[in-house]
Amino acid sequence: MLDINHVYKSFNIGTPVQKDALIDLNLHLNEGEFVTIIGGNGAGKSTMLNAIAGVFPVERGTVSINGCDVTKEPEYKRAKYIGRVFQDPLLGTAGDMWIEENLALAIRRGKTRNFKWGISNKEREQYRELLKTLDLGLESRLNSKVGLLSGGQRQALTLLMATIKKPELLLLDEHTAALDPKTAQKVLDITNKVVTENNLTTLMVTHNMKDAIKYGNRLIMMDNGSIIYDVSGEEKQKLKVSDLLDKFEQASGGEFANDRMMLSR
Repeated sequence: MLDINHVYKSFNIGTPVQKDALIDLNLHLNEGEFVTIIGGNGAGKSTMLNAIAGVFPVERGTVSINGCDVTKEPEYKRAKYIGRVFQDPLLGTAGDMWIEENLALAIRRGKTRNFKWGISNKEREQYRELLKTLDLGLESRLNSKVGLLSGGQRQALTLLMATIKKPELLLLDEHTAALDPKTAQKVLDITNKVVTENNLTTLMVTHNMKDAIKYGNRLIMMDNGSIIYDVSGEEKQKLKVSDLLDKFEQASGGEFANDRMMLSR
């Protein structure tokens, strides 16, 4: 479903502050794989997601989604393949619009616009059923402005909107990092349910090692723009946080110097 081959990405090229963010990056994902990604600050996690989404061009290498080479395609063209949820709950939804209006925009994405702007009763019933799956009481608030929702409710709605039309690939960029622990756990549980039930091919960046081990069927660790550890199946299920720290030191030759991730052990 996803092929990244020998991708390089640098910023501020030719200046004293040049940053080589991705260095000969290679990754292959099969359909339905749920991959968690961990790494220190500046490891290249978010840069990899941005390279996949087409936020910026890469210097070398190729990116293919479901057999289609999208390396040269701009972000808006890749959007038809990709669902994405960001760290900031304010992104991904329109705060001044009602919940039902946000869902209508998501479900009609990619369709030809016409003069029929209204939302039918049949559509509203569909939205209620979808919102019930979140178990947040939003099914009775279709006419509430999204800007009035809590961070957790808004992030859960964003996740629903990103997956309402099953994407080829779902990108989750630390989508629970801005939430309190209880709310973050709720959103992670919803995420796991949505991804599993819909068999979505998913990349989830997280700073929490326990979450990286608990969720998904595969885990990759990044450092200095490359993947230094890749584990799946039964071996992943048996991992402990101490194992990940040891693997990082073995692969990188240094200690895991990321305070936020250490606090999330």
